[in-house]
Amino acid sequence: MKTYKIGIEEIVSAVFEVEAEDSEKALEIAKEKYRLGEFVLEPGELQSKNIAVLEPESTEWKEF
Repeated sequence: MKTYKIGIEEIVSAVFEVEAEDSEKALEIAKEKYRLGEFVLEPGELQSKNIAVLEPESTEWKEF
């Protein structure tokens, strides 16, 4: 038997409302709120999940 390291990634999304003068400022505000933990995607809406073998040999990421 071999030991394999398996990577699993999930892509989630959520929608947040931001008030700002323009779209660039809205993105800045959203990034800051995300960084500060004010915007949290957990559990969010699952968009996709992928899996791959990382070691000892790598495989391509596959959706599952």
